[in-house]
Amino acid sequence: MAPMAAAQARQAQSSLSGFPEWLPAARMIEQSFIDTLRHTFELHGFSGIETRAVEPLSQLTKKGETSKEVYLLSRLQADPDEKAEDPSKQLGLHFDLTVPFTRYVVDNAGVLHFPFKRYQIQKVWRGERPQEGRFREFYQVDIDVVGDGALPLHYDVETPLIMHEALSALPIPAITIHVSNRKVAQGFYQSVGIADDQLIEVLRVVDKIDKIGPEAVAAELVETVGATQAQAEAALRLAGISGADPESVRAAVLAALDGAEPTELLTTGLDELTDLLTTAERRRPGAVIADLKIARGLDYYTGTVYESFMAGAEDLGSVCSGGRYDNLASNGKRTFPGVGISIGLSRLLSRVISDGLIEVSRGVPTAVLVAVTDEEHRAASDAVADALRARDIPADVAPTAAKFGKQIKFADKRGIPFVWFPGTDGEPDSVKDIRSGDQVEAVAATWTPADASDLAPLLASATAEQD
Repeated sequence: MAPMAAAQARQAQSSLSGFPEWLPAARMIEQSFIDTLRHTFELHGFSGIETRAVEPLSQLTKKGETSKEVYLLSRLQADPDEKAEDPSKQLGLHFDLTVPFTRYVVDNAGVLHFPFKRYQIQKVWRGERPQEGRFREFYQVDIDVVGDGALPLHYDVETPLIMHEALSALPIPAITIHVSNRKVAQGFYQSVGIADDQLIEVLRVVDKIDKIGPEAVAAELVETVGATQAQAEAALRLAGISGADPESVRAAVLAALDGAEPTELLTTGLDELTDLLTTAERRRPGAVIADLKIARGLDYYTGTVYESFMAGAEDLGSVCSGGRYDNLASNGKRTFPGVGISIGLSRLLSRVISDGLIEVSRGVPTAVLVAVTDEEHRAASDAVADALRARDIPADVAPTAAKFGKQIKFADKRGIPFVWFPGTDGEPDSVKDIRSGDQVEAVAATWTPADASDLAPLLASATAEQD
């Protein structure tokens, strides 16, 4: 494979930070990732949907997200009455796919079949400060399973395993999914005497442990939340537990209580967590580990929670996250519990592209460049290209009837592997593999490359090639 330098795939420079514009090779990687993810999701019975980009501001902010992250919509030529419109009727661009999806479920509950399994690959907009891996406009990839009234717990393990399978099909370093359970965390905190009205705030503080460190977390728990020093130390003991062995994890959690009596909620959460670990190890060994410092700051999670990390890029933080939510979607009469997991695709792409972790064999989809003998015979070249395209062979025609050497250089510069030479004066056509120099007679109605992989650009892990 003729690798393309990572520099050729980098994001195009722009003064408008946070809104990525990829060069063609990088866009090719992005599209390939999307196709691969979609294929895996559909293999597992997920249906694709797309929701509107705009939601009422009241809908976007009611689940604990701050309004300052939302981009509001207004018309430049708005009528005066519109400008004075009730703020409760303001519209904003969605900042994730979960909020619009829950609205979609409620709106269409009468026609959807439950459990409803959906995947969604769509752009979202978030008004946060741009930095490495953080964009204001980016692709998000979600899968969710939603039930009507109840949702079996086996989906808590199936959902991350499907996502792990999808990510493992990409030419990127290994992904490991870290799991915890909000019932374990909340039950543990209750067991050590933390008040119920402090639980959500404790979860949010503990969720920052990777960003600010355990000492700062302990201090914030005491000084801001009102926990005792002993309770803060217990929370840190819980956060330090990790591993893949179910019984070892259970034993470590109970030991971290330091003699306190486990609540029923803690016991229930441990049962769910250990069952998940047992099933995951049987179905996809090494894909999932318990990591009890994961809390997920959003308050709508009610059980299993996920964070995922890419080998060698742990500093990037989680590239894939989610969990179970039992109460997020409701129409007042029916409740639709669900479990889901989401990839920040642009975040993942930015790292693998900037670090040169992926090589793409060519920057254009073209497999064959049809040379032009002279402008009088361009129609013959067009006919060859049309015949190749009719057989799903990507073909382009040389822009000018320059010397054949220049037309070959045109193809080589773009990574196009084959150049087709129409025959003249009754001579047969021929096609040249410009990588090897081999040239053979060919007929457009029947020719195909010896290696079918030449038909499309190839993506490969640069790390794997070096190994």
